[in-house]
Amino acid sequence: MGSISRKDLKAALEVFAIFQWALSALLIVLFVIFFHLYLVVFTPYWQLTVLTIMWLIFDWKTPQRGGRRSKWVRGWRLWKQYRDYFPLKLVKTHDLSPRYNYIIASHPHGLLAHNCFCHFATEASGFSRIFPGITPYVLTLGAFFWVPILREYVMSSGACSVAQASMDYLLSGKGSGNAVVVVVGGLAECPYARPGFSTLVLKERKGFVRVALRHGVALVPTYSFGENEVYDQHIFTPGGWINRFQKWIQRLVHIYPCAFYGRGFTENSWGLLPYRKPVTTIVGEPLQIPKIENPSQDVVDEYHARYIKALRKLFEEYKVQYGFPETQELTII
Repeated sequence: MGSISRKDLKAALEVFAIFQWALSALLIVLFVIFFHLYLVVFTPYWQLTVLTIMWLIFDWKTPQRGGRRSKWVRGWRLWKQYRDYFPLKLVKTHDLSPRYNYIIASHPHGLLAHNCFCHFATEASGFSRIFPGITPYVLTLGAFFWVPILREYVMSSGACSVAQASMDYLLSGKGSGNAVVVVVGGLAECPYARPGFSTLVLKERKGFVRVALRHGVALVPTYSFGENEVYDQHIFTPGGWINRFQKWIQRLVHIYPCAFYGRGFTENSWGLLPYRKPVTTIVGEPLQIPKIENPSQDVVDEYHARYIKALRKLFEEYKVQYGFPETQELTII
């Protein structure tokens, strides 16, 4: 048997980092469900399940009040392997002052939002070094906080609920130097997460602008070049029965079931791991927003248009440098 080179070991660790991240949430959910079913049905220790439910009720609002981040979890060396798999890179264009709070808008979502997780939910990219004094809070679906163990794992990354109360607390009730990270397009952008596409679901997504106005915090546009390139996706015939089923599932659970694929555990194999393609996230210039406690729809529309203009400017400035042709345009739907 030949010896394993350091390069091969490094590659294997990177694949493991990606694989475990995609699978960990599912495994935790299954473990929690079957463990508590076992306790209730096959053992006399059903009281542990009752205590777990009581703890959830008691601790229910924690994800809306800053969560419970862990510097230790955010600093795991595992996340550096995750970063190096693609690789992922975070680029700063302007400083963010710790005297203020911010809303960082992340685009595009892609299929699994790899850039957002790595840059803002871990320290693999050195966020605290690049933006000293700024604490990022990734806002995610409230369903992640319904399951014991999983909610602690998610909160340890600094993630919080995307609920209105959570945003209000982070932007007004927790001092300064906070950056609320919102993936504005969300899962609605999954159908457009294909190589060569730069389509954002943003035209009617104005809630983050209204929140910025209510709190008077700057909006920071970011765009991740390459996020849509890491998976291929099969597109079914529009109006066909599979396409109708996808849309029905989306209406039912707000998740669009994409038929995506990438590479396998070896370089030239087929599978569900992302392709090894570089993804670079550009953090743009903060768009200053005035504080208006009850902004009218006209005011929201005005600053929403200003934000889109700033995002387009960011895209145009860096698109050629990071792999897009000069003719590529940012499509807003």
